Amino acid sequence: MQPTDKTFIETQFPVSLISKESYKERKAGQGQTLTGLGKWWGRKPLILIRASILGMLMPASNNPQKDRDIFLKILTMDAEGLWQRRSTAIPVKTIAEWLPEQEAKLFFDVNDRGGVRWTKGLDQVTKDEVTRRYFDHLNYDEKLEYCDRPEQIEGPSETAWQDINAHLGTTANSIQQLIDQLGKTRFGHTPKVGDAFCGGGSIPFEAARIGCEAYGSDLNPVAALLTWASIHLIGGGKEVQEKVQDAQQAAFAAADKQINEWGIEHNSQGWRADAYLYCVEAVCPATGYLLPLAPNWVISEKDKACAVLKPDPINKRYEIEVIVNANQEIFAKAKLGTIQNGRMVCPETGETFSIPEIRGDKRINGKTVYGLRLWENKDLVPRSDDVFQERLYCVRWEETYWTTNTKSEPVEKTRRHYCSITQEDLQRELQVIELLYERFSKWQEKGYIPSRIIERGGDKTEELIRTRGWSYWHHLFLPRHLLTLGLIGELSEHVNKLECIAIFTWTAKVTERYARIMGWDSARDGTSHVFTDQALNTFYSIGSKSFNGVKTIPFANAYYDINSKNQIKTVDARDIDWSCDLWITDPPYADAICYHELTEFFLAWYDKRLHQTFPDWYVSTKKQLAVRGKNEEFKRSMISIYRNLAQNMPDNGLQMVQFTHQDPSVWADLGMILWASALHVSAAWTVITETDSARKKGNYVQGTVLLVLRKRTHHEEVFPDELPSLIEDEVRAQLDEMLALDDKELPNFGDTDYQLAAYAAALRVMTQYSTIEGINIENELYREKQKNQKSAFEKLIDQAVEIACNYLIPTGFNEFEWKGLAASERLYLKGLELEKHGELRTGAYQELAKGFGVREYTFMFAKTKANEVRFKTGTEFKRSNLGGENFAGSLMRHVLFALHETVTKENAREGVNYLTAEVTDYWGNRKKIMEILRYLKRLAHTDHMPHWEVDAEAAQTLAGAIENFNA
Repeated sequence: MQPTDKTFIETQFPVSLISKESYKERKAGQGQTLTGLGKWWGRKPLILIRASILGMLMPASNNPQKDRDIFLKILTMDAEGLWQRRSTAIPVKTIAEWLPEQEAKLFFDVNDRGGVRWTKGLDQVTKDEVTRRYFDHLNYDEKLEYCDRPEQIEGPSETAWQDINAHLGTTANSIQQLIDQLGKTRFGHTPKVGDAFCGGGSIPFEAARIGCEAYGSDLNPVAALLTWASIHLIGGGKEVQEKVQDAQQAAFAAADKQINEWGIEHNSQGWRADAYLYCVEAVCPATGYLLPLAPNWVISEKDKACAVLKPDPINKRYEIEVIVNANQEIFAKAKLGTIQNGRMVCPETGETFSIPEIRGDKRINGKTVYGLRLWENKDLVPRSDDVFQERLYCVRWEETYWTTNTKSEPVEKTRRHYCSITQEDLQRELQVIELLYERFSKWQEKGYIPSRIIERGGDKTEELIRTRGWSYWHHLFLPRHLLTLGLIGELSEHVNKLECIAIFTWTAKVTERYARIMGWDSARDGTSHVFTDQALNTFYSIGSKSFNGVKTIPFANAYYDINSKNQIKTVDARDIDWSCDLWITDPPYADAICYHELTEFFLAWYDKRLHQTFPDWYVSTKKQLAVRGKNEEFKRSMISIYRNLAQNMPDNGLQMVQFTHQDPSVWADLGMILWASALHVSAAWTVITETDSARKKGNYVQGTVLLVLRKRTHHEEVFPDELPSLIEDEVRAQLDEMLALDDKELPNFGDTDYQLAAYAAALRVMTQYSTIEGINIENELYREKQKNQKSAFEKLIDQAVEIACNYLIPTGFNEFEWKGLAASERLYLKGLELEKHGELRTGAYQELAKGFGVREYTFMFAKTKANEVRFKTGTEFKRSNLGGENFAGSLMRHVLFALHETVTKENAREGVNYLTAEVTDYWGNRKKIMEILRYLKRLAHTDHMPHWEVDAEAAQTLAGAIENFNA
């Protein structure tokens, strides 16, 4: 290999395959390696981090295709690596049905019931060969269905290591050895990787796991703890994990024994509580009755269980009866709750009342004054004169019983019962409160349960105060929650440091599914969880697990032997004073997630024990120092941070900034921030990391941009009028390199990747200069912009995208004819190309329109629902937007209407007649018309474009008619 100064990731990156692997990892849910430690928002997939670090260390050679092959071998993402990663057997019947019938008979036997098995006596080598043939014909996504994730196997095969070492000049036989050798070649030592916003710990953990020295820091102690725990608990190896799990199970068993002795989760029949349902109550102004509040009274869709309100005139309240197997009328009524559209609904009169009115909120001197009493520390439940009361209205009990199986052997089983509340249940509720009060002060002092005040003025936390009057963090938990989790804390007081961290980290994790601010999901017959969105929401109907249901929540369900040097700190990124060769950060740029507020929910449970365990750490979220927003103060903070990181890395070091925005103004601001931080952009890629169930159908959700940076070590000036041509050359060169590497069968890049490359190319040109004559970058960055006003940076970035859009021609479209199309016509055809490639995000179409400079285009959409966006077909357009200026009068629009005529009148001649009559200079435009039709007919049988089949067939018919008409 002949290396260059550039690294692999600065020249190419297999974004499509990394996206697929990231999705597989995300799809694992609680099976993800770090998820078991606790909640964090936007935790990046570990395969993305592994690939990024490798890409920043692996040198680029003069043979880019070989580089790519080796890169994929290292990550076991090549053909051999995928075969090696197989973990799920491919059904024999599936292979047999794929093979030609005569060949299948050689390898498989079929019984009378249609069952398929390998032919008796067939050797394993032959079975593997046949299976491999089937496996190799699958596409990448299909193969992944049968594979482990790369992190779940040892690494490349011995043969693969020979190829890797031959190309890279190394002698490694493990990923750790390779990383060490690549680091020593580049930096003279084991590579040091740092993350100044370590969050959920993905970057330091993966860096340490693959052999780097890992350094992580965060302003937020919750992030620091999760990161520390990832390396030392999950990365502590099997022995550490077993000891930690033993300590946890011992604490759970002791707590369970105590709870059973108290009898607070069992009824007189010996059934154990599985779930509790509570509701909020308030006096109805129409009747004076204490009215239970809930958006609906359905408890279980499956069991047709619901609650029915029955007036109690004597006590001016309602009895709540739980009915199972309710009839259709009762169940339909249960779907109409006493809270509708945010208002209280009186079941007697039908009158509605605003909740702020019920709370007693008032406007005084132009300001809203909350009407609810603020709870005090000692309050565990509402006081009798509070506006909102709280009531247990249903318990789901679990009965254990014995039966026999088909072999007459005794088998233990369980069944569930939804029951109304009895006096015994109410007595157990009072007992819980009494038991908690006996221990409350001691447990708060010890830190077993929260004692922190909810600070006023937060965007998210003020909601708790306004809607319920809660002023301490423990108010967000029912007495049952505090009693059982406090008991766990007390029982684990004398364990060692690692075991202590594991237990109180588990406790904090569990609170996300064991709190007063959780709803009940009747479709799933279970509780929801706290962070269904990035907020702290209060509920009128509250669902709670019992301790019996909580103790089984998994924690740290994987382990690895991490022996790398590492250091985790709580520190402001502006104050970091240690050097790293690679900095990989995911900053809170223009970020709507209020980490400093939301994590207080967990920090309330760490608090005192965190300080005891890590005396050098602080236990505040330091919200006054949190970097957030987009204003001048934020930009100055970002410059200070990235200037500091640049100073704390060698001249040949690299940085990667990860973020999720594609707004040109955000790019422009970020570009100027990085420019002012003495960094210059060397590459940018986007990987799909956040997905939902729609992704399986090809609907991409949100991508993470990977911006690769180097330290700007030279001083060079450029004149503004030189930049446009330099940017154009750079954009074209970048796109040519990507097109040369792209694979039609297995694309490395999507349409948005090419647009993104244009952004990066523009930033690469601009940020390589220390000064731009006549432009004060910091003034440009800090000045207030008027609406729709663009900075000089932003205009240059827009120009880069325009170059890319015009340069990239749809596959198979004639270049000469493409250049003759108007901007709106190109937009429409490129929009079809987006859809063809499975890109259905609104943002992708917006960026495309900006690139072509087309302002009016929304009329082209057939669908605008998130992740289902697409343009209309000719038959869907019908006569709309036909005739006039711009797209309405364009050749493209006339061709689409000709398709409509061909389909609706079932005669291609009608389409020809329309075109010859309406298109100016029909004969001069005939070749262009034919090129458009040839492109449209190729949309037939595209997997996720069935709506184009009729129009595509019509395009083929119409093209033939035009040829015959010419003849």
